[in-house]
Amino acid sequence: MLTDSECRKAVCPPGKPRLRLSDGAGLYLEIAPTGSKRWFWKFYPDGKESRLALGSYPDISLKAARQARDEARRTRQSGVNPAQQRKADKLSLKTSNATTFEAVGREFHEEKRSGWSPNHAKQWLRCVAKDLFPHLGSLPLSSIKAPMLLDVLRRVEKRGALQQAHDLRGYAGQVFRYGIQTGRCETNPASDLVQALKAHTVKHHSALVDPVQIGGLLRAIDSYSGQPTTQAALALSALLFQRPGNIRAMEWAWVDTAAEMLTIPTANMKGKLYAKTNGRPHLVPLAPQAIALLDDLRPLTGHGRYVFPSIRTGERCMSDGTLNAALSAMGYGSDSMRAHGFRATARTVIIERLSGIPMDVIEAQLAHRKSGPLGMAYDRADYMDQRRAMMVVWAEYLDKLRVGGQVVPLIPKAA
Repeated sequence: MLTDSECRKAVCPPGKPRLRLSDGAGLYLEIAPTGSKRWFWKFYPDGKESRLALGSYPDISLKAARQARDEARRTRQSGVNPAQQRKADKLSLKTSNATTFEAVGREFHEEKRSGWSPNHAKQWLRCVAKDLFPHLGSLPLSSIKAPMLLDVLRRVEKRGALQQAHDLRGYAGQVFRYGIQTGRCETNPASDLVQALKAHTVKHHSALVDPVQIGGLLRAIDSYSGQPTTQAALALSALLFQRPGNIRAMEWAWVDTAAEMLTIPTANMKGKLYAKTNGRPHLVPLAPQAIALLDDLRPLTGHGRYVFPSIRTGERCMSDGTLNAALSAMGYGSDSMRAHGFRATARTVIIERLSGIPMDVIEAQLAHRKSGPLGMAYDRADYMDQRRAMMVVWAEYLDKLRVGGQVVPLIPKAA
């Protein structure tokens, strides 16, 4: 029988891998060369030696180790292997903890995020953690019913975030479907709420389509008294009609004025992860007016990475609110013109005012491609020659509008 003093003073002799001090009935203290001490109980299931770890000394005292041994012996005498019972208990506890909405939600996110775009993965977890986990996160997945989920979604509705409420219903549905697939629940209450939320009417980005108003906007941009980089970003938005994010994040490495081309890498384009990984870079022909703007900018920002760097730090690009703030400062509010509206302006005006330009050419310039792997595989037309010509015609048309010159009339429809 051991004493507490013997346990406390025991050390492993030099040169030995371990020292074992027996206490009786299979209990022993194992001392490692490093000085660590652990309790074990030795027993013989099926005639073969096995052992059960009971904890470290002195965290587990001699008295506590004996009690743990006696409890393990009683389990063994009942016909149950205590080592296997411990594994089963750990697995049961792990499974129990992983049946809550938050545990399953985070597990689902971890499983799926490698196949999502980084932005979507970040947005998914941020939204769910903000609005669903605080109210449902600690509840077992199988205990959550449709009225409980609806009550949480109503909270989001009440603050006016209708689209987010619909998104959250979809996100919750993904978690419940994953729970069904992995045996954590049997029903998906989110599917019962398809018609329960208020309808969300999609509001398109405000855009000017009247040539006279567009001319006024272009003159306002020319007279803008803010940062010259902001002024140039607005002017290029009109000339190139690319997504605001691609304008703001434009890098000098993408610009080849000699080839009259802007190349936006696939990873920077809007789309799902498959498209970002397997798609082609988006090529944007540059009209002489666009090249002149970039040449004027190069002495200001050409030493850095971004064509339009943040005024606070050149390590980041222009913030996403800068262009809309500039438009507002010029008198163009959210109900008249937004940065994304330059795309709708160009698409509408080119098809209505400039003759001979097919819609497919405009769509290619907008980077609107058929979705999905098959669409990407077969829809490879880039219409580069037509797009080069279109961008020159468009830039010249904007010049006419800017000076208040000839406004090209609407193309009369065939009788």
